[in-house]
Amino acid sequence: MKKLKLPDEVYKKLDSFTKSLMDWNKVHNLTGAKTYEAIDEQIYDSIYPLTFLSKQNSLLDIGTGAGFPGMILAIAMPETECTLCEPLRKRASFLKFIVRELELTNVTVEANRVEDLEVRPYDLITSRAVTDTKTLIEWSRPFIGENTQMLFYKGEQVFEEVKGLESCKYELISRDQRNYLWIKKLGVS
Repeated sequence: MKKLKLPDEVYKKLDSFTKSLMDWNKVHNLTGAKTYEAIDEQIYDSIYPLTFLSKQNSLLDIGTGAGFPGMILAIAMPETECTLCEPLRKRASFLKFIVRELELTNVTVEANRVEDLEVRPYDLITSRAVTDTKTLIEWSRPFIGENTQMLFYKGEQVFEEVKGLESCKYELISRDQRNYLWIKKLGVS
């Protein structure tokens, strides 16, 4: 994996995560990433925002899937309280296994839809490849506090989706085919 400056312990846990995902994926088909290289790229895609994000106390990841980006961010940010929301049982079971296997005390896995979560504010709300930006913002509203930021991992469609965000303070950061939509302050709608 391309390296970011992270502690060795983080890289050990990411390696364990990769091995477990490869094993589980053979039986449960958790993700389309079927090779070590493909998983490696998903991991790098997930943690790349650490190059521009500041420290966060709490994180909510909507639709975590097989762990991208929520579990990867949780491993890389052990001081951050992370809630991973994943409604599909087989994926939630995998995420819970990883929490136990890697002894991640900062992670809670919610096997629910985001609409069914207990409402509370988070510092950062993330989501990757779940739905359009407008819907993600609507799902996020109950969890937005005074200083909440949102980080949505998007593809090319983001350039159309940001047209409705004129009242928001946001930044669009591009890397390869990925666009990170970083909403720093939600505007009044």
